[in-house]
Amino acid sequence: MSRQIAILPGDYIGPEIMGAGLKILAAAAKITGFDYETTTYPFGGSAIDATGEPLPASTLAGAQAADAILLAAIGGPKWDNAPQRPEQGLLAIRKALHLFANIRPTQVNPALVERSPLKTEIARDTDFVIVRELTSGIYFGEPRFLHDDEALDTMRYQRSEIERIIKAGFELAMQRRKHVTIVDKANVLATSKLWRKIANEIAPQYPAVTMDFEYVDAAAMKIVTHPTSFDVIVTENLFGDILSDEAATVTGSLGTIPSESRGVSGPSLYEPIHGSAPDIAGKGIADPLSMIHSITLMLRNSFQETATADLIEQAATATLHAGIMTPDLGGTATTDSMTDAIITEIQRK
Repeated sequence: MSRQIAILPGDYIGPEIMGAGLKILAAAAKITGFDYETTTYPFGGSAIDATGEPLPASTLAGAQAADAILLAAIGGPKWDNAPQRPEQGLLAIRKALHLFANIRPTQVNPALVERSPLKTEIARDTDFVIVRELTSGIYFGEPRFLHDDEALDTMRYQRSEIERIIKAGFELAMQRRKHVTIVDKANVLATSKLWRKIANEIAPQYPAVTMDFEYVDAAAMKIVTHPTSFDVIVTENLFGDILSDEAATVTGSLGTIPSESRGVSGPSLYEPIHGSAPDIAGKGIADPLSMIHSITLMLRNSFQETATADLIEQAATATLHAGIMTPDLGGTATTDSMTDAIITEIQRK
């Protein structure tokens, strides 16, 4: 039975890296026999241009009916003054699909360890995942207002929201090195105190997993001084937003990092963590690795298609070891030439 994948190419470099990723997926699937079908839908700025809204009803329906969703990147200056911004579509699809957990792996490829801004001995063997709560916290709390002399944002969490994200982190840790770090600010924030209380209640359900706590400021320092000490980090929305971008820099480029947004049920949404990069759109130099890694994350987590994911990842690593990489990684390859090189490696298997 064919797996159904909804494709949301997005804006600026979005269609470029999506095209590269899908070519590589097709080459690998031809060898492994992975059976899938794709359907492309407008989303973000391109959807505003076509329909007047960033998340058309037909796009949402197609995403809801799919087994997984691939999103490239959305937004850009073209829509800065539009009645609706592309990013509103992203918030809307997260809400509609109940995508409460954002999974961001941070792994330093041995072929790129020297590109890390950290010393090689610190960055080497970095391999951890940040599990960020995605649908609550200060980004969604009410009341909120902005006046000339005063502003208010509300950070609010309910027990059920905390329980489900912490359990998602523990379940992931069971598949990895069985270590969970809860990141909070429990010395100051009431919400963090509740997070700690609930984490301590849940931890005994996973006796094989070691749990510890870090204040967010200490965790931020530790990510750049001792990143290999982490396995799975679980944290609330604001802290996760900040820490995951910090963690991405450890790898040497935002252009290599994928993510998964996961709900209680239904399809997960996979996307690079970077934006649409209007400054390089159309130049043919966008790094396809983040999209490629989003695809392999999808293959593993939504389809348990390990053989196809391994084939793609091994080919991408071999290509990097050969020195074929885009300018963001210090290379001279174009998006197309890097894609072709990875496909050549796949076909050698």
